[in-house]
Amino acid sequence: EDVKPFTPEKTKEIVMSLQQPAVFCNMVGNWPALHWNVEYLSAVLEGKTIQFRLGLKTVDLVPQFETSCSYVEATLEEFLAWSCGQPSCLSGPFSCYDYSKYWAYADYKYIARIFEDKPEIFQDVRWSDFGFPGRSGKESTLWIGSEGANTPCHLDSYGCNLVLQVQGRKRWHLFPPGDTSFLYPTRIPYEESSIFSKVNIANPDLKRFPEFRNSTAHVVTLSPGQVLLVPRHWWHYVESIDPVTVSINSWIELDADHEARVEEAITRMLVCAIKSAENPSDGDLWLNPTEVEATSHEINLQYLNKAVSAYLKCQETSVSGQARSSSTGAKQRTNTSCKRKRREAGCEPESCTLLTQECDFPTPKAKELQKIPFGPHLIQVLPQSHKTSVVGAVAVESDGGDLLHENEEHFGKLQCKRKRLLMSNDCETAAHQMDSDCSPCTSRTALSTNDLLDCLVNPRVISLVAQLLLERMKV
Repeated sequence: EDVKPFTPEKTKEIVMSLQQPAVFCNMVGNWPALHWNVEYLSAVLEGKTIQFRLGLKTVDLVPQFETSCSYVEATLEEFLAWSCGQPSCLSGPFSCYDYSKYWAYADYKYIARIFEDKPEIFQDVRWSDFGFPGRSGKESTLWIGSEGANTPCHLDSYGCNLVLQVQGRKRWHLFPPGDTSFLYPTRIPYEESSIFSKVNIANPDLKRFPEFRNSTAHVVTLSPGQVLLVPRHWWHYVESIDPVTVSINSWIELDADHEARVEEAITRMLVCAIKSAENPSDGDLWLNPTEVEATSHEINLQYLNKAVSAYLKCQETSVSGQARSSSTGAKQRTNTSCKRKRREAGCEPESCTLLTQECDFPTPKAKELQKIPFGPHLIQVLPQSHKTSVVGAVAVESDGGDLLHENEEHFGKLQCKRKRLLMSNDCETAAHQMDSDCSPCTSRTALSTNDLLDCLVNPRVISLVAQLLLERMKV
């Protein structure tokens, strides 16, 4: 019998209340998903190809956003051969990419879509052990990378995040929501519900971004069998540090997501309107490849109205539920800002019902909670020592048992069919191109459209606009 350190009810209480990152240990020992190494997944997929994002291992002063990467379609067998340096790769999809110079990442792969012909595999992932009955691989996302594969530093607008490490190790650099201004947030490249940092965490440009010195990184190396909790609005930069890594994650819906959808709808409207009106310049890849296209003003206005309506209905349901002393409450379908799901599924605002939310989820108050049971089964991710230099902290390695480093994809994100930067096998092109926003200004007085947007859609500004808009609707 597999005895777990926490009951599902206690685990859910921790997940929904803890406002700092932590690692769960000894919670998934009986999950069949622990056997999902690349060899196993390759056999299950039987030659099916998936898309890989490729980036350079050389570390620049600017982040390698998805707009500056190349893309190939390959099987996991081909990926494994390439990552092992086998000669057979000389003629395959990775033939243009020297393993010593490039990393590859199959990220944001929605399990329900990859294994749509093998639905029985969904049950290998058992988030019910964390207090979320019915949540399985169908509501999860798969990540497969080679050494050096990374996700630029960003925060997710929606939910909190549970991440299971299956194969290899990944290093996570996490920053609290209060550090947002130190991380220089930007919405270019634009991706719904992902706010990127202009800072390359692995090699920060402290002359251009001096406030980054004030940030506090919480760094942890996640090993197989461990589950990381990323609380709401925590920034994170993630890097694979072993030759092959496999992770599974699931975004957990929160009450605050209703207001976040309003903020995202406002942001989308402003970014699309302003960038679409600008004469496009060479290299101005402002729309992230995960976004199929820039939606029209009319469509964006529909999203905004639906987000506001969903928020107001949620408030009404919550108030009426409290009046009736009801502990259940009505479920509301929210069909705005379905992130990558909406675009891949091709659903319109009227029919997009992929995200379900319980408006009056009884989130426990801090004073009602027992003391968080930190210990060998729930380990805090501690802040990095301020005595350690920012750049030096990134280079620190960890053995498999060292979780706490003092020196150290939303709901389900989906990889959409791309209209831009779909694939590139040109060895001389996209992998080393950078966004126009990343190049230094030729003049300190020459403000760009992106400079304006960085101020206009700053999270603090958008939050205020959303509050004013919702107050107007309540009158």
